[in-house]
Amino acid sequence: MQTQMDRKINDSDIASRLSDETRLECRICWQVYDPAEGDEIEQIPPGTPFSQLPDYWRCPQCDSEKGMFLPIDD
Repeated sequence: MQTQMDRKINDSDIASRLSDETRLECRICWQVYDPAEGDEIEQIPPGTPFSQLPDYWRCPQCDSEKGMFLPIDD
């Protein structure tokens, strides 16, 4: 069984392997985080890679944690 601490380590490891331009999609509501656009709601400026989002950042649509986002294959 995976603990919350294990999941947090794995989530940050995945985020660190993403390119700065990688777009990610929430598995719950399909909201897309596009680094080129940032997140106006949380005042995240355009050009902010997913790996650089603050720890408190959550999906602006459904409030899911960053760990619920998966890279989009373009």
